[in-house]
Amino acid sequence: MTSTLRRAGGFAAVGTLSLAAPELGQAAAAPFAVVAILAAFVVDEGPLFDLFARPQDRRDGRLNGLAGFSLAATGLALLATVPRQAMPLSIYVATVFILSYGNLGARLVEERSSDPFRSAAGFAGGAFLAALGGQAAVVSMTEAAGLASVAAALPTLAFVASSGALVAALLRSMLYERDDPLVLLTTGLLLWLFVSLTDGVAAVEISIALAVTALLGSLSYALGTASVPGMLTGVLLGLLTIVFGGFGWFAVLIAFFAIGGLSSKFRYEQKRERGVAEDNEGARGSGNVLGNAAVALVAVVGYAAGSHLPVDPLLFRFAFTGSLAAAMSDTLSSEIGVLFDRPRLVTTFERVAPGTDGGVTWQGYLAGVVGAVVVGVVAVSLFSFESPLLAAAAIVVGGVTGMTVDSVLGATLEGGWVGNQAVNFAGTLAGALVSVVLAVVL
Repeated sequence: MTSTLRRAGGFAAVGTLSLAAPELGQAAAAPFAVVAILAAFVVDEGPLFDLFARPQDRRDGRLNGLAGFSLAATGLALLATVPRQAMPLSIYVATVFILSYGNLGARLVEERSSDPFRSAAGFAGGAFLAALGGQAAVVSMTEAAGLASVAAALPTLAFVASSGALVAALLRSMLYERDDPLVLLTTGLLLWLFVSLTDGVAAVEISIALAVTALLGSLSYALGTASVPGMLTGVLLGLLTIVFGGFGWFAVLIAFFAIGGLSSKFRYEQKRERGVAEDNEGARGSGNVLGNAAVALVAVVGYAAGSHLPVDPLLFRFAFTGSLAAAMSDTLSSEIGVLFDRPRLVTTFERVAPGTDGGVTWQGYLAGVVGAVVVGVVAVSLFSFESPLLAAAAIVVGGVTGMTVDSVLGATLEGGWVGNQAVNFAGTLAGALVSVVLAVVL
């Protein structure tokens, strides 16, 4: 057994201290506070130090990694026990288990394979199983009905475990892998938000959601349309969209991911020869996925929180579909347009080289319009609108407007002022807003 795997096992053992929370009550933070003090100021040599020390810890002469992890767990324990509107104890335990046992799962896989996909799968799998078990233990300890309460809450526990595992795996892939305190706190707060937005999850719903999103995520990685972070982001977005919105919302989302992802692979060698191909063999990363789908995620979360907001929930549906229509339009416009010569800058109409930010061709623009129409048709086929034709028009116009805004920003700001992901976000936001405004007016 390597020192890395032993260290992961040690962190998992420390994380198990969170199971004492139901018995300790407001003193739930005490065990982790004690560990943090010992790690930072007392243990500087011996077997415990050798077990938990990372290379930087050995240079500093103290267990900074263990201290940071324990302090973050202490903070979550306080959130779960001190405020009146406290974080549920099950969320607290799930979060600690996700990070500590997820790391152990990743290390077990890495003992046999260096494939990043398998490592991410090991983290997510270990985190999911541990979080599910940890929550079940808390529910059985705190509910009078015991195992019957666990069975009744199992779909929600599975949702928390799966979404938390994906959030933590994604954060680890985007941040420095050892930023455990930041990952722990962020995951806990997001899970608290997710649970507050759900009135309960059906067993069939979460089962299908997990199966479908995992399958499509694996397929996107296997086909090379998404990197590991991009795949994790897409799976998380898909899971949240199904739980907060429904399968109709998910179908619109997956239409964008499928068509957009395949368009990046369309005539990829020709694009590479022209010097306009996407990096990483066309595989979309987390930044690209979030740049195109962040507005859609906010819209579906807003829809789930509709009872707490003074806004017609139907408008969030237009924001969701309008943003994805803009993302689809921009993606197809870019991926098809770069295959044609003699593009013109959208702001001045002067000739520019293919691949220039803000450069458009009529063929690419037409492809973008078709992309918006596809999203509009899918949306009105799956959602119930008072006037399907006007709803489709609002979505298509929003999508085309968002594509145009993206091109204008690409010609004026991208590169010097902002990056591609920010421009994509602005374009999808414009698409969402235009669709909402047209929905209200029409």
